[in-house]
Amino acid sequence: MATATGGTRYAIDAPVAVALIRAGVTGHTLVGPAVLRSDALALLYRELPEAEGRVLLDRLAALRIRLLGDRVSRAVAWRLARDLGWDDPRPAEYLAVARLQADLLVTADPVLQSGAAHAGIPTAPVTALTAP
Repeated sequence: MATATGGTRYAIDAPVAVALIRAGVTGHTLVGPAVLRSDALALLYRELPEAEGRVLLDRLAALRIRLLGDRVSRAVAWRLARDLGWDDPRPAEYLAVARLQADLLVTADPVLQSGAAHAGIPTAPVTALTAP
C-alpha cells in the first residue's frame, strides 16, 4: 500500500510516536488509530516530569500522522481482538489501522508483534524509521 509518492506507509504505536518525536524524525508517511494520542499522553505522563512531558506533547501535536477512528477500523479491531482472544480491543486498533492503511506496523510491543504475526500483518522494528 505505497503512498501516492511511492513511499512506504507505516502504522505506528504510541511508544514509536514518542521515539520519533524525541529523535526529531520526520519525512515518513505515518498512520495510527485515534487512541494513539491518548496512549502517548499516558506514556509521557507516567515517565516524565510535567515540563518535559508537555514539550513532547507539543511535538506530538505537530507530528504529521493520519489518525483513524472510523467505523470500519473499529469493526476490524473488534474482529481482530475476538480472533486473537484478547479481552481488550484497544491494542487491536493498532493492528486494524495497519491492516487497512499501512504497509508495515512499526512496534516494539511484544503483544502487538505477536498479534500482527497471527493476523498476517507485516511488522518492522523502530529502526525502520529512525535509521539513517
